[in-house]
Amino acid sequence: MRRILAVLTLTLLTSSTTSLFAQGSIEQEVQRAMASDIRTAQDKARDPYRKPDQVLAFFGLEDDMRVIEIWPFGGWYSKILGPVLRENGMLYTTQPDLGSYSDGLEPTLALPGMDRVEKLDYNGRDRQGDRDMWIGPAGDWDVDPVDMVLTFQNYHNLNYEDRMNLNEAIFNAMKPGGIYGIVDHTRRHNQADARFNGRRVDPVLVIKEVQESGFVFEDYSDLLAMPDDALALEVGQPEVSGKSDRFVLKFRKPQ
Repeated sequence: MRRILAVLTLTLLTSSTTSLFAQGSIEQEVQRAMASDIRTAQDKARDPYRKPDQVLAFFGLEDDMRVIEIWPFGGWYSKILGPVLRENGMLYTTQPDLGSYSDGLEPTLALPGMDRVEKLDYNGRDRQGDRDMWIGPAGDWDVDPVDMVLTFQNYHNLNYEDRMNLNEAIFNAMKPGGIYGIVDHTRRHNQADARFNGRRVDPVLVIKEVQESGFVFEDYSDLLAMPDDALALEVGQPEVSGKSDRFVLKFRKPQ
């Protein structure tokens, strides 16, 4: 019995150590990308609040994955993901033409280390005079199934129909076992729409909707929790700008 326990203990320790090394490896790769000269001082100033190395490790990013980033806009995360995935994996981006809101992506894709990032066609329709970005009922991207889809501070932009269309498109684009990671500004549970919370979203609602879309809710993280944010101000207000409470949710497509 002692020998059996010793073997089990060694197995667990080895497994745990391997897992830690694997996580440490991707964090180190992300940290190297974070230190890159292609990132501006303004980009780097947000690192303590966005913690991209820890967030991407939590999602389980590996450098050989094929990843879609939904609506990167200026490409804050793209400047990290592109170099990390460049040698062994692939980064795809997709977003509608939103004028000044999306103009920043093209210069980002022209930076050193971003040459293997592929911009997918946006198969939805842009709504004139509305901030909603619609993926369309099919939402098919011309790409082989991917390992991971990520979206950062975008889910709040959509109404129910658009969110469900987006979730369906992501589900269809993903390999069985693939990861869907969502980060967004926290709204109080069941709080009615108001001017101050328009760029916040209830994480419980997100979990419910993504599960209804066929995904399994796998985990959450409080990495980006901000206890000083009372969830009572618009996220652009100086008191919370860049420091809003944010949730980090991880879903998986069933095997």
